[in-house]
This record gives sequence, C-alpha cells and structure tokens, in this order.
Amino acid sequence: MVPLQGGARGGLNVSKYYKYTIMRKRTVKLIAFATVILLTATLSLQAQSKGKKEKEKKNTKSETIQLFNGKDLSNWTFYLKDQTVDPSTVFTVKDDVINISGNPFGYMRTKEKYSDYKLHVEWRWPVEATNSGVFVHGQEPDAIWLKCIECQLMAGNAGDFVCMNGADIAERSDKTKAVVKKNAESTEKPVGEWNTMEVTCKGNIIEVIVNGVLMNKGTNCNITNGSICLQSEGKDIQFRNVYITKLKK
Repeated sequence: MVPLQGGARGGLNVSKYYKYTIMRKRTVKLIAFATVILLTATLSLQAQSKGKKEKEKKNTKSETIQLFNGKDLSNWTFYLKDQTVDPSTVFTVKDDVINISGNPFGYMRTKEKYSDYKLHVEWRWPVEATNSGVFVHGQEPDAIWLKCIECQLMAGNAGDFVCMNGADIAERSDKTKAVVKKNAESTEKPVGEWNTMEVTCKGNIIEVIVNGVLMNKGTNCNITNGSICLQSEGKDIQFRNVYITKLKK
C-alpha cells in the first residue's frame, strides 16, 4: 500500500480511508446478518413444510384392522339357531384358518360395529361347494336372519346381495324378493382353492368384488354401519385373512 501523505490533503485522504473502512465493515456485518436471517427463515419454512407433509401423510394413511388374528376368535361373538349347541364345536381355528362346520345354522359376528371400510376376506370349500355368506351392517338383536346385507357365497352365486330382515337397497326393484343378482359371470375357483371377496362399504353404497371382478353394487342402502358376520349355513367352509381397511369419510 502506498503511504498516505501528511498535511491537510493527506489528512483528508486518511479521513476518507478510515470512513471507507468503517462503512465496509458495517456493510459486511449487515450482509452477514441478513444472510443468517435468510438462512434461518429458509430452514424454518423447510421444517414447517416437512412437518405439514408428514402430518398430511399421516392423515391420509389408511388404518387396517385385523378382524381375525390367526390364533383365536376372541373378538367375535356367536349366534346359533340351536342355542343348546356349544359354538366352540362349530367355529374353530387351526393353522391360521377359521373352520366353520355349517351345522347348525348361525354366524360369528364381530363385537365391534364398523362403517366406511373395505373388507377383505378369503374363503374356500374344503370338501364340497355349498352355501355360506358374509354379512355387512349386521344389526342387533341377534336372530338367525338378522337385519343386514348378505354378500352371498353360495356356490355359483358369490356376489349376489341378499337384503335380510328389513335391509334394503335401491337395486331391489322387486320388493317381493330378497335377492339382488350379481352382474357378472361367476369367477369362483374349484373346491380346495382360495377365493377372495372384497366388500367396500362407503356411506350408503356397497360394492362386491370376487376374485378381482366387480360383481355387484348396491346404492341408497338403508343401513350404513353394523357388525360383520361370517355365516354357518349347511356344510364346511374355511376363512382366512379377514381384515378391514378404514376409508376416509
């Protein structure tokens, strides 16, 4: 650096130099301060955005409820036409599978009541294809034909609706008949093979899919919540992987 000269002119130069130096330091400090503020604000916005996304993700995450734990039937209750028969001789569990003898008639019912869900259930006939059903929106009091919408499992008719004991849907145009036939050809598998039924209950609408094919849709249902039941009706049937996924209202 060239040394500054003395005198008035030199003093003026020195004064300007020091003023320049001070202003420069202040500018650097201001820039640094502004950078810190900007960085802090950016990090805060990023944290808020991440928190919001995590909250939204949590809120949209579907809740799955296992209706059958694979071990026992502790969260179910039972109703049989012949109430002198011990339900434990009709409804049993072995190797993660529910076995229902079919005799006497009746059903196993969830203790809890549900609405707005998608039900997944797998079934097969171990000996011969006969008759059974999955009930949704089951109402109390218990009765052999309780108020509910049956999703039929009768061999060859899986996917029919049966409106039982006062339950109704708009598609039941002939009120003298309880059955609303399915709208597609049967997709049922042979005896011994597992089938899948998915029943979506959303508000007053019910849809039934059997082995990946939409079989039936009921609208304006006059019951929109209740128990889920698996029926004993005639002969042996097996169930597994019984669970629901709650739907957002």
